[in-house]
Amino acid sequence: MVSAYTSNGSEGETEKINTNIVTLTRFLTEEQVKHKEATGDFTLLCHALQFSFKSIAYYIRRATLVNLTGLAGSSNTTGDDQKKLDVISNDLFIEAMRSSGKCALLVSEEEEEVIYFKDAKDARYAVACDPIDGSSNLDAGVSVGTIFAIHKLAEGSTGTKEDILKPGTELVAAGFTMYGASAQLVITMKGGSVNGFTLDNGVGEFILTHPDMRLPKKRSIYSVNEGNSLYWEDNVKEYFNSLKEAKEEGGKPYSARYIGSMVADAYRTLLYGGVFAYPADKKSPKGKLRILYECAPMAMVFENAGGQAVDSQMRRLMEVVPEHIHDKSGIFMGSWDEIEKVKSFHK
Repeated sequence: MVSAYTSNGSEGETEKINTNIVTLTRFLTEEQVKHKEATGDFTLLCHALQFSFKSIAYYIRRATLVNLTGLAGSSNTTGDDQKKLDVISNDLFIEAMRSSGKCALLVSEEEEEVIYFKDAKDARYAVACDPIDGSSNLDAGVSVGTIFAIHKLAEGSTGTKEDILKPGTELVAAGFTMYGASAQLVITMKGGSVNGFTLDNGVGEFILTHPDMRLPKKRSIYSVNEGNSLYWEDNVKEYFNSLKEAKEEGGKPYSARYIGSMVADAYRTLLYGGVFAYPADKKSPKGKLRILYECAPMAMVFENAGGQAVDSQMRRLMEVVPEHIHDKSGIFMGSWDEIEKVKSFHK
């Protein structure tokens, strides 16, 4: 820490300035050094991802000023009306992956088919992403985000659909960026910890602000769209009804917190604990959220932070194999003890 002059230039009052700043760039480089077999390709891919997150954050901040909100006039593969920012963010993501030269194929929520980058001859990674999750909230200024998942190609593969139709246990890295009052990036790698970064717009860098994030083991908070309760299965109804009853130990029911933007709900749950759920129901028997670029990467983050993530059949979400690139699932994720409670209602 060093002393610095105050803003009016007078000596006397000083502010403490931290000069030992860990940026995402530095963090990735230091992680690379720990692996002797590392070629640097993964680090370069992450730098390309980082650039796309910064760009999306910039456009979201300016969205209303330059009229980027509103519908773009087409629908994506899952039937959602596309926003102008959805289209821009998708294009940014595609170009960032193409130009990195390290991505062989990309799955995006906005694209019906897999995008192959055949010019990337030595690329060894496959990426899945939801460029802007929660985009229906954009016009209301609610936090939205980007979710990403990185797989490594099978030995000898030049990039096929099978390289990405894998369970979450095969993921190399995953995470999400939330664009709110500030841009927050959460990233984790296979067998590693979960680390949170905040975008400092002044220097244009993601700064490590939440090292080694850990979920509280339990917390009396639940997050779910209760507007769907009419379609829920009986055991799901019983579980959520039980949370509204006063508990003997504290005498209070659970607090309800639902934003309606998965990234924002997940980030809050990661920080404070509790449970986030989007169960499968009679209206959506397979669930609503996509496995490859929503459920699996979130499950990896929550597991590496000491929590759990399961589908509506109480299977570990990290072990669920998607049948196709836009396959869906129900999800319950959160603090370890809270998910154990969910399981107890499904036995």
